[in-house]
Amino acid sequence: MLNGTPSSIGKNVHLKRILKGGKAVIFAFDHGFEHGPSDFEGDRIDPRVVVKLAVESKFDAIMAMPGIARATWDLWAGRIPMIIKLTGKTSLRPAEFQFLQYKIGEAQDAAVMGADAVAATVYWGAVQEDVMAERFAKIATECNLLGMPTLMLSYPRGPSIKDQNDPEIVRYAARASAEIGADLIKTYYTGSAESFRRVVEASTVPVMMSGGVKYKAGIDFLRAVENVMKAGGAGVVTGRNVFQSRDFAPLVMATRAIVHQRLTANEAADKFKVKG
Repeated sequence: MLNGTPSSIGKNVHLKRILKGGKAVIFAFDHGFEHGPSDFEGDRIDPRVVVKLAVESKFDAIMAMPGIARATWDLWAGRIPMIIKLTGKTSLRPAEFQFLQYKIGEAQDAAVMGADAVAATVYWGAVQEDVMAERFAKIATECNLLGMPTLMLSYPRGPSIKDQNDPEIVRYAARASAEIGADLIKTYYTGSAESFRRVVEASTVPVMMSGGVKYKAGIDFLRAVENVMKAGGAGVVTGRNVFQSRDFAPLVMATRAIVHQRLTANEAADKFKVKG
């Protein structure tokens, strides 16, 4: 019989809801706060339209800001795990403050709302890395008491970072993220299965690809996901590549097929008729 403290059991229960067989395709939906409404076209300016699409397309989880989670709770509750992001910044801030995320919510509020996890960002290599790292450590401690996992958005970013996709830099960031207490890591794709495997091997917790870069074509995004899975990654956290595509549902289903069924990018694109 498995034993554990109530909080450790709770954390594992929540993680199993998000990670199906240790893998997941998570919808990132914090762009309205981070980038503003210009990221959305037509009816997708309405968060309820986008969250409804995400639920119907069978993402494994959604990551959203507290206000979006509140505004759409009836769409996701009981259907899909919610990860509430507790840090952020707007693009309106002066350039010298663009490499600092501040706290915008509490872990306890996320738990009360019914979230399965929380997320927070650390810009490794930024001038104020210490502020974000300390803030993340406090959030992780709060979540340990609540029995909730923490997803770190682990981004090498700042004036001293010349190439944020450099495999050695991303590898360092992943290791630092695991050592500070992250339960799950989202970080930059390093360009190949071989290099991303080194990132995965450097971490003691699951590592997922950040799908933040907008790929020119859906097949290019799917090929990156395929390489991440070949590298032993735990899946992908993606937003713009999906909600800015007219192929929303087909692209999600193709991505899920690569992550959960180990189809190749070409096989998945053909099966779900992903264009481009």
